[in-house]
Amino acid sequence: MVDAVPGAYAHALRREILRSEQKRMRVVAAVLVFVLCLTSAGLLLVPELAQRLFREDVAPWLPLAAIGPFILFELAALTLLRYRLATDRDFPQPTRFLNALVETSMPGVIIYVLAHHMEPQVVFGFWPPLLYFVFIVLSTLRLDFWLSLWTGLVAAVELFALAAVLIPIDLTGGQPEEMLIYHLSRSVMLMLAGTAAAIVARTLRQQFENSVAAAAARDRVTNLFGQHVSPMVVEQLLDADLHSTKRTVCVMFLDIRGFTAMTRTRTADETVTLLNDFFAEMIEIVDRNHGFINKFLGDGFLALFGAALPDPAAAANALSAGRAMLLAVDDWNRDHPERALNVGIGIHIGEAVTGSIGSPRRKEYTAIGDTVNLAARLEQLTKETGARLLLSDPVRNAAAASDAVDLGRLEVRGYDEPVRVWKL
Repeated sequence: MVDAVPGAYAHALRREILRSEQKRMRVVAAVLVFVLCLTSAGLLLVPELAQRLFREDVAPWLPLAAIGPFILFELAALTLLRYRLATDRDFPQPTRFLNALVETSMPGVIIYVLAHHMEPQVVFGFWPPLLYFVFIVLSTLRLDFWLSLWTGLVAAVELFALAAVLIPIDLTGGQPEEMLIYHLSRSVMLMLAGTAAAIVARTLRQQFENSVAAAAARDRVTNLFGQHVSPMVVEQLLDADLHSTKRTVCVMFLDIRGFTAMTRTRTADETVTLLNDFFAEMIEIVDRNHGFINKFLGDGFLALFGAALPDPAAAANALSAGRAMLLAVDDWNRDHPERALNVGIGIHIGEAVTGSIGSPRRKEYTAIGDTVNLAARLEQLTKETGARLLLSDPVRNAAAASDAVDLGRLEVRGYDEPVRVWKL
């Protein structure tokens, strides 16, 4: 899955896995320090308990000798991992397996040392064998199925091998703690724990990879369509076929009339704030009507309906958005008389070429063709007609705009034949 996403996201996932490995090493080191402090404190502060547990006096430095090297090993491995993460290099897979082998052997070393100071049968019922489960659980933070399985295998083999060496295992009978089935079943449970941890690790990794792939897909849509795309449209676009094609598209151009003159009496911050506040309402209207803002054009924008996603109701949705925009402008002027605005809107529907246009570094999904040009001309024609919203004849018919007023056939710049135009 990682290979299927862009390199930047695969790189981000790899670094996230290394950070997870860092967390695991910190926890392992903390566990070892805790065990060292607890056992050392027990020997120093409760000597009578030590006398009852052990066959002979145990030197206070013995826990440090048994556990200390593993703590140093863990700190060294953590330092190396930090260095490789800082230099943006991965941890080699064979090194990971070697690290897991050394770490998981720590409980075995403790068992072997304690068996020389207390009855081996008691050692196997004491706390050291339980440390294997700690290392198995923590192995899930490696986010690697085979490393978790390897940890469970090492724990199972070591525990059984230690039992075979330290205890005279009776194949036929004897005491329960000396029977083959007793120790074999304990090793089987460790192996099962390792298998469960491996499944959890693989599930977590798949979730990471799926999240990375989803983020890559969302960013791809955002890069193509801009940040002004509603979440609902983004969800649909993730599964859409965005290859270049010809399709029926409804195009809307909106322009704020006289805005250039307004900027002469306002500061830059006031101008940008005014546009942002006004466009925020317009974007919301476009989103509600299943369109998206394709690009901003200074004091105006181009909106598309039925472009990336085929929509039989594209004309009706565009007209509905246009009506809502006119109402929103009226409300805006009533609420902001000092910032009153006037707009011109042109809408046309027809066949256009849609696809990703640009360079390998920067692409944008857009529509091009005569349909787009005529919509732009209709928006410009609002200045001459005094209308706020002009429709082409195809939009009027497709949207069944019975209240539209026929302006007849008008001369449109760039077209040899007059175009029938309707206004609201």
